[in-house]
Amino acid sequence: MTGSVFVAEVVGAVVTDSLALLVDAGHMLTDVSVLAASTVTALLMRRKPNKSRTWGWARLEVITAAGGALVLLFVGLYALAEAVMRLCHQESEVIHDVRWLLSFGVLGLVANIASIVVLRAQAGDNMNMHAAFLEVCNDALGSVAVIASAVVMMLTGWDGFDAVAGGVIALLMLPRAATLLRDAMRVLLEATPQGLDLDAVREHLEHVPHVVTVHDLHASMVASGMPVLSAHVVVDATMTMSEAGQVLAQLQECLRQHFPVSVPHTTFQLEPEGYTSASADQIHP
Repeated sequence: MTGSVFVAEVVGAVVTDSLALLVDAGHMLTDVSVLAASTVTALLMRRKPNKSRTWGWARLEVITAAGGALVLLFVGLYALAEAVMRLCHQESEVIHDVRWLLSFGVLGLVANIASIVVLRAQAGDNMNMHAAFLEVCNDALGSVAVIASAVVMMLTGWDGFDAVAGGVIALLMLPRAATLLRDAMRVLLEATPQGLDLDAVREHLEHVPHVVTVHDLHASMVASGMPVLSAHVVVDATMTMSEAGQVLAQLQECLRQHFPVSVPHTTFQLEPEGYTSASADQIHP
């Protein structure tokens, strides 16, 4: 349905020469692309990990989200520049048949509301579906802007409001695109998960019995809802093997229960006090 409305809005933009409708169509094209990519990604993510892809296709949702954000940034910047140019040369800009513009705006709004209803239940599943849901919400606001511009032009006769509406739609798109791209890049660059304080994690781990110190502490995200953490844990040299199992259980429980971000996938390397790794010069605190 969204694809059909996109085609209708492109035709409407050509017929009416409306920037607002063209920008809304571009935004909807991004929605169609993200929804299609999200569907393919969701299917691939169901495949089990194997020896060549130990995390399966989990990272694909982040790559897809980053690609959608880049497209949205391009469309938004182009629309903003075009809006400024049209306002500067508005004497040559004439909107043809505002009633058609209003009709296409209403059609787009109805389609977006239907998409919002469908996607709302899946919005929290992963970064990709959340991005798709927010983009459809933004696109609904774009359709509202198209309708508002048509109504104002019918009442005032000033065609320049179409460029204003196009600029408003672009301004709605850009912050969301920038935020989505930032979040995707944090995952791709393996930044520490937001809300997880590694200093607090280190301090908490070092309070576990038999633990002397913790170093080479790393935390990152494979994909939405998949935080991972690894660390070298120095323990006292007198600890027995049975005690080592208890220490590991306490370390894992600590990361699952005691922080705002639960980290179920952890890897701990236990080292006896006084042990020096052959690659010690490459290990950070």
